[in-house]
Amino acid sequence: MSGDETSRFVRLRVEMVVEVGDTEKLTGAALARIGEDEQMPGEERAHAEAAVQEDVAEALAYLVDPFDLVSQVPGTELTQASWSSESIDYDPDSPDWDPDEDDGEGDDVL
Repeated sequence: MSGDETSRFVRLRVEMVVEVGDTEKLTGAALARIGEDEQMPGEERAHAEAAVQEDVAEALAYLVDPFDLVSQVPGTELTQASWSSESIDYDPDSPDWDPDEDDGEGDDVL
């Protein structure tokens, strides 16, 4: 395929493991973000507040915004995004955790 025939759309996959050292601080920040969202309906707000208080992974998901990851990248515009978070058991020395695991051809690791 020539340069003119390639797609202008790029799927960017990012996987991160985040260590939460202060769950109260994280939850408080997520609750503040939810409280500042004037567009969120009351019923959704109540559900969101309950979710972030029960699960730090939900709190983190409310604070991480894919738009923030690419908003300053010249020549790009975020077209679509989805993300999720989950609590995991993490052992960096485990052979099950291989950040270089091949999950697709053409992946660029920076």
